[in-house]
Amino acid sequence: MNTSPTHNRTELEQLSKPLIKKVAIIGAGLGGLAVAIALRKLGYDVQVYEKAQDFRPIGAGLGLFPNGLNFLDAISPGIVETIKNSGCVVKTSVLKNIQGETIRANPANSYHNYGHPLTTVWWWRLQQILASQLPAENIHLNHRCIGFKQDEHSVNIFFENGKQVSADLLIGCDGINSVVRDTLIGNGQPRYLQSMSWRTVIKYNQEILNPGELGFVKGNKDFMFLLNVGEDYISWVYRRFSPDIMISKNAEDAKSLVLSNIADWGESLRSLVEATPAAQIAENPICDRLPLNSWTRGRVTLLGDAAHPMSPSIGQGANSTFEDAYELALCFSQASRIEDALANYEQRRIPRTKLIQNRSALGEMSYYATDRTEIDKQMQEQSNMTSEEFQNWVFNYKLDQSLNPVNP
Repeated sequence: MNTSPTHNRTELEQLSKPLIKKVAIIGAGLGGLAVAIALRKLGYDVQVYEKAQDFRPIGAGLGLFPNGLNFLDAISPGIVETIKNSGCVVKTSVLKNIQGETIRANPANSYHNYGHPLTTVWWWRLQQILASQLPAENIHLNHRCIGFKQDEHSVNIFFENGKQVSADLLIGCDGINSVVRDTLIGNGQPRYLQSMSWRTVIKYNQEILNPGELGFVKGNKDFMFLLNVGEDYISWVYRRFSPDIMISKNAEDAKSLVLSNIADWGESLRSLVEATPAAQIAENPICDRLPLNSWTRGRVTLLGDAAHPMSPSIGQGANSTFEDAYELALCFSQASRIEDALANYEQRRIPRTKLIQNRSALGEMSYYATDRTEIDKQMQEQSNMTSEEFQNWVFNYKLDQSLNPVNP
């Protein structure tokens, strides 16, 4: 732990006690990297284990909303400016018809009221920005977790490559199909939300979107998001209502399916899909899981999609994960026992993420509803908030203290 004079330490750092020494994080996605950065600032030895063999360019574009950016900025001051420079600060959201014609354009400046503008960025580029905040030797690729065992003193984690590590705390950040969650809770398969997704990022000279625009194309039981993600890259995300999960046999079939579905769309939109190499299109069912009442057993807890997987309909998957990362570090800085830190983490996070999970599931259905009245009614009953009140509640989530670096 840091031994610098008290007057140079933040309140958070003064509260910090050496509850643990070594932390193992499974998953080097956005949540795993963010919580690793946050916990290292408390002086912990944090090691991240990732099943992928390399950090290849994958993923689509995503929207970072004020709440997510506020917490990222608290975890690593200055990182938000790097993200903005690497992505696109959204100035206007545009609604388009299937011919690619703009029906309506709305300024996106209201997000500034909550601290940061809506920013779109490539998932992979954001992963790289976060990874650059950690020493390379603290990220271990080609480590697929296959399980763990724990006692009152430590957790032993086992990997497919035969390696085994021991830690004081294990955090499962390994996504909706989390091995850590399955070992911890064993709660079966994710819930399919009757929505299929195809998505990618490509470098493309296009006239569909102007700089600073985010586009939404509304079809019939289908829709497409168009995101500027910086440096002339564009992300398209196509979703379609499907009562059953339909996975294509290969990448070419997946691309052909999308083109078939949008055969009557305008040339500018079809050309965007046609220009995309089939191998770069990710095809997935949209799934979530029902909210849990607990994410923790002993010295093991969950974070992000491993804890509260949700539909991307309201864009809070990554953003709520960054909240998790900060709050978990904060709880460890304030508690005198591991049990208290993890209990406080759950108390702070579960009620909030339950509401967001449930709202996101209804939001996915609202995309395909012919009459939104019933869904809007369910949304309001679920949280006792109108859509505007809910948005204000999500974006206005406040930090308790600042999280600033501790010199090792």
